[in-house]
Amino acid sequence: MSAMENNFSLVGCMEEVPDPRAPYNQKHKLLDIIVIAVTVILCGMDTWNEIEDWAKSKREWLGSFLELPGGIPSHDTINRVFQMIDPEKFHDAFFRWTGGVAGKIGGVVTTDEKTVRRSRDDAKGNRPAHVVSAWVCEASLVLGQLKVDEKTNEIKAIPELLDILCLKGCVVTIDAMGTQKEIAEKIIDKEVDYILQMKGNQERLMEDIVPFFEKDVFPCRKNELAEEGRHYKDICFDHGRQETREYYLENEIGWLKADHSEWKGLSGIGACVSTVIEKGAATQSISYSIYSRAGWELRNIESPKGRTGE
Repeated sequence: MSAMENNFSLVGCMEEVPDPRAPYNQKHKLLDIIVIAVTVILCGMDTWNEIEDWAKSKREWLGSFLELPGGIPSHDTINRVFQMIDPEKFHDAFFRWTGGVAGKIGGVVTTDEKTVRRSRDDAKGNRPAHVVSAWVCEASLVLGQLKVDEKTNEIKAIPELLDILCLKGCVVTIDAMGTQKEIAEKIIDKEVDYILQMKGNQERLMEDIVPFFEKDVFPCRKNELAEEGRHYKDICFDHGRQETREYYLENEIGWLKADHSEWKGLSGIGACVSTVIEKGAATQSISYSIYSRAGWELRNIESPKGRTGE
């Protein structure tokens, strides 16, 4: 491995985290403990006991790139060490690693805001914690996370994530809350493309986009739209629930760009008509989006939760 590659490897990045322990009676290397924990969590384990059990089952493989002078650390040891580690130093090292990985990843990167379970503590006056994540859809990998105090602060966290991560060549998808002119501009300036979901928070755009699809697109013959690459249908079945999604897009939007030049990179608009049939009842919803990559094939349009409009 070259020096450049090592700088962005998990081991190379985690070497930057300072050891908070006393310099004597150390049975395990800090680097080993951190890399084991991160690796196991990426494999889907989420308790200290599971980390220990999984690491023991992969002892030979872990030993191929870690020293492990004391063998596999116990779950108590891993837990205790992580309580002592400087969270900001670990955060910086982890972001440096995921940033390096992101530079080698193509495809769709979505931002997602979630409330951390059991983070509310009324007795202590602690409000629920919210986390904004950058997620690589194809690789099922979280590139980075930022904690925000309030759900509405997702708008502030997204630009910070964009500054930290190297996403050149990727496509960033964001739900309606993050659809802001300033965020669109930052994405384009980072040499990244975007798909931004539209709702009532962008009233001027919706006033132009919705009538266009209703009058000029939805009434058209679907087979003709499909031949032009402007329509695609997807049907999903899940535990007695059927969802049919019909995707529409339009790349010829000179008329829209002329009135909305403040949206940097705007190149096309999309719509998704979702029909759900469950227990004999059908419900329908329609969502809209804007995107920056001109001439996109409709199958490439992905929403913040998988496809446009979810």
